[in-house]
Amino acid sequence: MKNSIEKALKNSYTYSAYRKMVSQLISEGKSTGNVQSSELLQYSKLNETRTNRLDKTLLFSEEIISKLRNITKHYILVTLTEGWCGDAAQIVPVLNKMAETIPTIDLRLVLRDENEALMNLFLTNGSKSIPKVIILNAKTKEVVASWGPRPEPARKLIADYKEKKGVVDETAKIELQKWYLHDKGLSTVNELLTLLV
Repeated sequence: MKNSIEKALKNSYTYSAYRKMVSQLISEGKSTGNVQSSELLQYSKLNETRTNRLDKTLLFSEEIISKLRNITKHYILVTLTEGWCGDAAQIVPVLNKMAETIPTIDLRLVLRDENEALMNLFLTNGSKSIPKVIILNAKTKEVVASWGPRPEPARKLIADYKEKKGVVDETAKIELQKWYLHDKGLSTVNELLTLLV
């Protein structure tokens, strides 16, 4: 595990570098990841719009800011992501806002497909679901906890839909994006706050 984490950190991106890289690929007609398709490119474009909106509009309440400022331990949030991932487009800007709010959090983004060994250590029910946040003690680089790929209410929404319809289709994806829009990152922050103690 230690080698996979070290390799990921060495190849990680800051939030701004990640955003530039994703935008550059889109301008070249590409998405991140090993697989290229017009569908993934479309998702990447849509996600860039979502991420831009969140970067401009995401605000934390005074209560959340106060809770974040009470975190005294230093953490690195190594986050497995890809530009085409709809959940990542909603969650990664929230992680960035957390890191901007307090100096004890360092956000490092890594591409799932380029860090398969690390991803395989943090599967969700046997799948490579992203985003996956691996919380490291900044000094020791030891894993404190992991979180993801989505907040519990969003996970339940998709699980219930899949149980009822037997599939996660475009309607389910639209419902999930509506949920994210109304939640405004609150569930993500609150769930992560329980792990950053």
